[in-house]
Amino acid sequence: MSDNHGNTPAAWTAVFVALVGFVVGGVGLMLSPVSMPIFWVGVVIVVAAGVVFVAMDKMGLHTSDH
Repeated sequence: MSDNHGNTPAAWTAVFVALVGFVVGGVGLMLSPVSMPIFWVGVVIVVAAGVVFVAMDKMGLHTSDH
């Protein structure tokens, strides 16, 4: 197992992007009436977080600077 435990730029960026996606999706569900387009935009942002993580990993940003 990695000794950095996710404390890398790639991991933090992916978590931040996913958090934004969850907030956007949650706002879409809380609107009255429920806004499914906003919810699906949030889902796309969450999926994009995975893509961002993989891209940053390939760029070598998934290593710790200890």
